[in-house]
Amino acid sequence: QVQLVESGGGLVQSGGSLRLSCAASGSILSITAMGWYRQAPGKQRELVASIISGVSTQYADPVKGRFTISIDNAKNTVYLQMNSLKPEDTAVYYCNADIQIATTAFDHYWGQGTQVTVSS
Repeated sequence: QVQLVESGGGLVQSGGSLRLSCAASGSILSITAMGWYRQAPGKQRELVASIISGVSTQYADPVKGRFTISIDNAKNTVYLQMNSLKPEDTAVYYCNADIQIATTAFDHYWGQGTQVTVSS
């Protein structure tokens, strides 16, 4: 069984910074991809950033140049450094991961979510 545990959310003023962390634990052979999504009230969940094979990154247009995703493979932990935060970044942020749990078995996991609130 695999768990993703997020931390680092909170309340910050516009222009401020936060760093989110997501640690994966359990029966993990390897992690092929990890990412962050967010869901604001009344909106669909959207991709914020992802990192594949620990190297290739992609970002949603609204966060390019402000957010940075990184991974610590030894700790099975992905981070999202969020700078120059704006009120429109307010949302629940979810971590997800594609994980190899057995020789020929891969599965997709979600964290429980962490609230990020940016005040104007």
